[in-house]
Amino acid sequence: MPAKTPVFVATQVQEYQRTLAPEPRRRVKAAILGLPNGDGDIKALEGKLEGLWRLRVGEHRFAYRHLNGRIEVFYAAPRTVIYEYLAAHVKSLLG
Repeated sequence: MPAKTPVFVATQVQEYQRTLAPEPRRRVKAAILGLPNGDGDIKALEGKLEGLWRLRVGEHRFAYRHLNGRIEVFYAAPRTVIYEYLAAHVKSLLG
């Protein structure tokens, strides 16, 4: 049985999760934990954001990448703002 891919969740994402009501927070946690299995509504991003992925949980979006054998969930925001914010700030977010 192959080892499960570890998932790192950035502080910004953890803080975003804490602002959610209990039921959405539970759905988000389950969705993030399902990423190593390819579970959930995931999609590869394109253009300037190529190489990144998004996880959709209702109106919430989570940006992540595969890096050094792990999944790094590095940014979370409502659908209405995440893509514009990522396009403008991806370099500073990923260092």
